[in-house]
Amino acid sequence: MHLRGVRRAPVREPLAPSGSVGSSPQSVASPVRRVGSVMTTEPSVDATVSGMCLTVRIGGEMDWQTAPFFRNRLVDEIARGLRFVVLDLSAVSFCDSAGLNVLLGARRQTERAGSVLVLACVPPNMHRLLNMTGVDSVLRRYDTVTEAERAVGSGT
Repeated sequence: MHLRGVRRAPVREPLAPSGSVGSSPQSVASPVRRVGSVMTTEPSVDATVSGMCLTVRIGGEMDWQTAPFFRNRLVDEIARGLRFVVLDLSAVSFCDSAGLNVLLGARRQTERAGSVLVLACVPPNMHRLLNMTGVDSVLRRYDTVTEAERAVGSGT
């Protein structure tokens, strides 16, 4: 049956870990890497340290399938104990409530550690999600990583 004006959500295949036994190209969503300004669906976390600031670049889809990966990686990165944490979200292609939970969990972890967590390079679709859910009142956002690093480094 076709309903006029109703759009069906695309069905996403579960992601399998790289090199997992029994995984075949048919059973895994095709990973797309970020090249330049192109988004990726494959989850990634890359961290760099500059002084007392940890910058973590998150990429891919932040959803119920990838939330455990992101949660575990962020726990490990935040455990380094640096005073300031900047989450660069420029490579996030999708975020749902599970992804928001990951961000809020990272915030709680940094607060317990006496650190400060801020967001940078938030994609437009995530701006809307953060605004609609009220998370924007809890997590500070900056347009660029440089701006975020400068702000947390100066204590503003």
